[in-house]
Amino acid sequence: MSAPGARRRHAACAWCGREVVTEGPGRTRKYCKRSCRQRAYESRAALAGTTVPADAVVLSAQEAESLTERMFELRCAAEDVQTAVGEGATTAELAVLCARLVDTARDAERLR
Repeated sequence: MSAPGARRRHAACAWCGREVVTEGPGRTRKYCKRSCRQRAYESRAALAGTTVPADAVVLSAQEAESLTERMFELRCAAEDVQTAVGEGATTAELAVLCARLVDTARDAERLR
């Protein structure tokens, strides 16, 4: 259990997009695990001396396709909610659809 007055902050991993939870004082963590921090370092080192901006996100074709598929799934989930509202769905039905929408959005926000 957290100490009284301790702050709990949520952020997305700068490498993979998974949730990073930081508790207590100090800086908010940027990476969810050491391997993500290492991959980010390797990526920055590979870009050193090139014209590619340091903050550029470079995805393989497979990663880009996966991201596109997740965004499509997110749009479909949002459209399901919109359709259900238009058709007068019950609160329980909307709650299920909204939970699915949130889960899909969490999955979609990761880059890798």
